Amino acid sequence: MNATGPAPALAAASAPRPRTAPDADSGRPSVTRRVLGILDAFSPERPVLSLSDISRRAGLPPATAHRLIAELTRWGALERDENGLYRIGLRLWEVAALAPRGQALREAAMPFLEDLYEATHENVQLAVLDGLEVVYIERIRARNAVHVFTRVGGRWPAHATGVGLALLAHADPELQERAIAGPLRRFTSKTIGSGGELRRVLAEVRRTGVAISDGQVELIALSVAAPVYGPDDTVVAAVSIVVPSHSSDARALIPAVRASARGISRALGAPRALRRPPSATART
Repeated sequence: MNATGPAPALAAASAPRPRTAPDADSGRPSVTRRVLGILDAFSPERPVLSLSDISRRAGLPPATAHRLIAELTRWGALERDENGLYRIGLRLWEVAALAPRGQALREAAMPFLEDLYEATHENVQLAVLDGLEVVYIERIRARNAVHVFTRVGGRWPAHATGVGLALLAHADPELQERAIAGPLRRFTSKTIGSGGELRRVLAEVRRTGVAISDGQVELIALSVAAPVYGPDDTVVAAVSIVVPSHSSDARALIPAVRASARGISRALGAPRALRRPPSATART
């Protein structure tokens, strides 16, 4: 979910990852590792960096950083402004758009996300699972709704978010066990903090078909999420709505979130979404 100035725990959630790892043979980082270290130096908190900043954050000698940055700038992965500062270039956005869990999924989902937003005028999100984290690939932010910490391209620990719980509940058992084994980072007093609690919550998500995350990232926000299925009937994403926790009934939001997830699943060709739901069959 979101904010303007992250608290220490929130800042830790988006803290830079370990920098360049050494090459197994030489003990020195490979060229690829160095280039990735340069790109990893940028973050939402530091979108614009000087050459010396990049060199320091990537753990590279200034001369090496200068040479690699110049090559990345010529290719378009980085852009240099009139003050000599660098930012991520549009060429990387073009490449990222080719990711199968990116542009195609977003295009299929957008009509249903927009419908969910129009029906509720609350924050609507779409995310995918990457290891033990979720990556948000689309978001519609309501102007006067509760603010959230998420952004497109941002990551959060899966156990602390509605979309993350919906995704983890249907992930490979091995990945679930990794999550349950922890450690589980806590952001509020309501954040899931033990493996036993997480195991119970994931079982409940599988039983009900929805995930409810109440006050796990911020005490003021509540998220209701549902899984999205792909062409092979496996869960490929999750959709959620984020509302104020003090004035919202999670149960009232479940039908709308489920309908949105089912619509996206149908657009992706999920067989389970193409079948008529049991309730419709009973009425017939």
